[in-house]
Amino acid sequence: MITRRAHYNSLLDIAQRLHAKQISPVELTEYMLKRIATKDRRLKSFATVTEELARKQAKKAEQEIQRGRIRGPLHGVPIAVKDLCYTRGIPTAAGMTIHKEFKPKFNATVVRRFVDAGAVLLGKLQMTEGAFAEHHPDIVPPVNPWNKAHWTGVSSSGSGVATAAGLCFASLGSDTGGSIRFPSAANGVTGLKPTWGRVSRYGIFDLAPTLDHIGPMCRNAADTGAVLGVIAGIDTHDPTASPMPVPNYLAALERGIDGLRFGFDPKYNSRGVDRDMVTTVKNTLTTLTAMGAELREVTFPNTDVIVEEWRAHCGIETAFAHRRTYPKQKERYGPALAGLIDLGLSLSASDYQRILLNRYDFSGKVKTLFQDIDVLVVPAQGQASPTLEQRKVSRKNPEATASLLRFTAPFDLTGSPALTMPSGFTKTGLPIAVQFVGRHFEEDILIRAGHAYQRETDWHNQHPHV
Repeated sequence: MITRRAHYNSLLDIAQRLHAKQISPVELTEYMLKRIATKDRRLKSFATVTEELARKQAKKAEQEIQRGRIRGPLHGVPIAVKDLCYTRGIPTAAGMTIHKEFKPKFNATVVRRFVDAGAVLLGKLQMTEGAFAEHHPDIVPPVNPWNKAHWTGVSSSGSGVATAAGLCFASLGSDTGGSIRFPSAANGVTGLKPTWGRVSRYGIFDLAPTLDHIGPMCRNAADTGAVLGVIAGIDTHDPTASPMPVPNYLAALERGIDGLRFGFDPKYNSRGVDRDMVTTVKNTLTTLTAMGAELREVTFPNTDVIVEEWRAHCGIETAFAHRRTYPKQKERYGPALAGLIDLGLSLSASDYQRILLNRYDFSGKVKTLFQDIDVLVVPAQGQASPTLEQRKVSRKNPEATASLLRFTAPFDLTGSPALTMPSGFTKTGLPIAVQFVGRHFEEDILIRAGHAYQRETDWHNQHPHV
């Protein structure tokens, strides 16, 4: 039997009920499809709902579970993916009207791994154009379920909204400058940007390949571990996917924070940051201290140059990714994505070399910093839960943009894993988030630390009234 608020169960909780045969995948899938049909009329989080496919997958999962053939923690669980993940025979537009009729002939590796894990795909989630900063003018953007006047984050806006609103039990997002972490913070969910190369990008629309990361957006840290365990690993189709073994991310959850060193930089965490964000980071450090954490004050490398250069770096790679359609079909592009590509096309090889050298220099400094700590605690963003109007104004202000990117873009440039978690609310009731950042391929430590933090707090269990 499906309880009244089953849609807000964690992925692992709902999986346990499915695998114990307390509820059926078919029944749960129908429940979720009905919820999408009624709630997403207003929220606009789905680009495509895959009803027929979901029902087919749910029926197969139910038959297998009934026979005791449980494939893993995602078996029978309804999920959804960002609409830049190739899905065989299903429209995959990447937020672009130019691709609205595109139906891939194969699944992205992450989608294939979901299928192999027995997950149920409810649909494709809406996103900004080409995974950059704004939605295409012809597409209605998703709506923040906490307050329609507030930002949903970019570019995985639909993933954040659908997960927060109980329209799926987990989703996939992509992150090039903050696009898993921004919508996770804005919508009050837990998002994990893995190490670059931890998850295959085969069958994913590129924004900027050396900056693009694919990762889970879920109810809590443990759920992100369950999803990452399915999608991570070597891929013969993607030579940049790491051959490093994929650990069992759930195995060490109960170890807590014993032996972990948490670093923080008071100046970095407060410069250009609003009061709500400063307060939530301080409160998080207080909670960690009460849990017995070892805190170390550190000096984080200056981010001014690399944050300023992030857009140019992204623009160069994006221009190459869109070379077959831009500028030939420039009139079909929205102004934000077109502007990014034009910037990339205007830069020289000398400009790019300077940007790369600065990136490598900064990455080396961050790697050195992690010799003395295991987890770095930083704000999710400079401004807590901005309104749509505030974002509209700040897009024209370079300082405001730099403030927004200061805590996200640096870790796309370094390829470092980062876990974003709810850590409080503003006075007006909007969610706020904090980030735990780690060493390359140590997502297991971030998930373990995040799980310990979430056992001591209740922010991740708060849900919007949808």
